[in-house]
Amino acid sequence: MSNQVAFRDAPFQLRGSTFTMMVLKVSDPHNPNFFPVLSGKIAQAPNFFRHAGVVLDLDDLPAGTPFDMDAFCKLLRNLGLMAVGLQGGTKEQQDAALARGMALISAARGKAETFDPLAGTGRSPAQGLANVQGQPHAPAAPTPAPAPAPLPEPAPQRTTMVIAENVRSGRQIYAPGGDLVVIGSVSPGAELLADGSIHVYGALRGRALAGVGGDQTSRIFCQSLDAELVSIAGLYRVSEDIGKDIRRRQVQIYLNNGYLHIDPLVTNVA
Repeated sequence: MSNQVAFRDAPFQLRGSTFTMMVLKVSDPHNPNFFPVLSGKIAQAPNFFRHAGVVLDLDDLPAGTPFDMDAFCKLLRNLGLMAVGLQGGTKEQQDAALARGMALISAARGKAETFDPLAGTGRSPAQGLANVQGQPHAPAAPTPAPAPAPLPEPAPQRTTMVIAENVRSGRQIYAPGGDLVVIGSVSPGAELLADGSIHVYGALRGRALAGVGGDQTSRIFCQSLDAELVSIAGLYRVSEDIGKDIRRRQVQIYLNNGYLHIDPLVTNVA
């Protein structure tokens, strides 16, 4: 009882949450078109970008490229963007970001892949070493009995979160590790996030971000598209970029060859 009272009367609470954050990948900050092009992009959706927080990603910045963190962030601020975090970068760049009160953001977790130079050749790594020129051949060892094939690991089960009501403005719903289904409409100012796909059996007027963990096969389906923002695995479109010909229609949103596509759903009637 005393712990509950202490928790209720505490002057603060620490809670985990998920927020939509834009990442600005910087590969050539000295290009004269950098800020003019960025300004033009912001002009397409000024309400969306106004006072928006951004994370600077310097992983693609060539080594040795000079980068003035303070001047760069001031130019962003002139466009209405607030640099709040840094991803990647050198120790010097990270120290400059910390000096400006920015957070250091870890890269999104992804599946690491290993490269086997002998894969697909029908040769094992041991054979590759034995066939090096000048290597003395060891006497052949008895062939051991083949080990039983390991059982395949079961594929991870994707869960589904179902919301059987309308999602009101200001509400944020996140479906970790699976799909999100909303049996209702989504109001402006509401936000849906899912590691998998998003299905809205009503009007989508807020924001919908599928594949937030990086799954590029995720999709968004809705009965009536009037969204403020839609995104698949980080690639997005804001309302100003959505054509009038597909507004308020049944659509599916997906990635193909690195581009975000929004296609009407056609119902075939027999």
